[in-house]
Amino acid sequence: MTTRENVLDALGSVMEPTLRQSIAALGLVRDVVVRENGVSLTVVLHPDSLGQSEAVERNVTLALKNLHSGTPHIRIRAMTDHEKSEMQAKQGGQASAPQSSQGAAPVKGHAAGLETSPLLAPGSKTQFIAIASGKGGVGKSTVTVNLAVALARSGKRVGLMDCDIYGFSVPDMMGIEERPVQVGDKIKPIERFGVKVISMGFFVEDNSPVVWRGPMLGRMLRNFFAEIDWGELDYVLLDLPPGTGDVALDVHQILPHSKEIIVTTPHATAAFVAARAGAMAIKTNHEVLGVVENMAWYESRSTGEREYVFGRGGGGLLAETLHVDLLAQFPLGAPENHPAEPDFSPSVYKADTPTGREYLELANKVIERCGN
Repeated sequence: MTTRENVLDALGSVMEPTLRQSIAALGLVRDVVVRENGVSLTVVLHPDSLGQSEAVERNVTLALKNLHSGTPHIRIRAMTDHEKSEMQAKQGGQASAPQSSQGAAPVKGHAAGLETSPLLAPGSKTQFIAIASGKGGVGKSTVTVNLAVALARSGKRVGLMDCDIYGFSVPDMMGIEERPVQVGDKIKPIERFGVKVISMGFFVEDNSPVVWRGPMLGRMLRNFFAEIDWGELDYVLLDLPPGTGDVALDVHQILPHSKEIIVTTPHATAAFVAARAGAMAIKTNHEVLGVVENMAWYESRSTGEREYVFGRGGGGLLAETLHVDLLAQFPLGAPENHPAEPDFSPSVYKADTPTGREYLELANKVIERCGN
């Protein structure tokens, strides 16, 4: 049976392009899991090596070819600043080498690009809140959009990053039809309902599918920080893809002090799956602000009675499991907005509606917990 040690031995011949040493010897092979259908692992590269990530992936695949019959799943990411400092200390400065292994001009590192973002600069007062869920279909994006708008209505300067690269939906949900424009070397986000918005949906024509792998996802996410002219913001909400995949991992690495809200439905299975997203946040030392239960009930228009179509108790159970508060419960429904309205959006509740007021209450709780 193939073991983790077998995998590391096989990768001893694969070189890190910038550091010119074995990725296994440098400890850059992480998260090795051996299954019947293949090996999965993460390769950490110096930022200047990311331009050669496809070549590294090919070399890793070839090195593992005779070890396991299954197809390997390889994820590649850039070193964090902390990892780069540790590597530099171990290698006597080699980790900061400005040239690639071919001696060509260095590829601009993603970690270095992040240093140009005012949002991440030392002394920045911006608070980051990731909105996560264990599975799709629980209304996570609806919660994100309406919480962002409610924070803006409360007088806060708010940005919203639609980080669901495959399942982007925020522009459509907010009724955004225009596209960002470039001013100088930065892209201006679209502002809607007082919220500055950026999404992969702005850069895809005709709702085309996005067929990308891990390194490209991380690159786009980093561009959302480094290449967008956000201005000064109090809060940035990040609408994460469901689950605990590549983008969620990248967010946890880029934003070590990000807070998190977990969204679930009352259904016991949805809450069970959402616990994984919460456990991931806790494991990476991210503060979980609380749980939001969406689709908690359906209120009959004729009788006013509540029908619990997805069961009851899932949000409370999840909050208890994660040792946090149940921040809000929202009913199953949609805003009664009319397409003829000048500020029409399919998913944003008006401030003077019952659900709109509940989102304002949620915004106040978030502000209180964030100390703002």
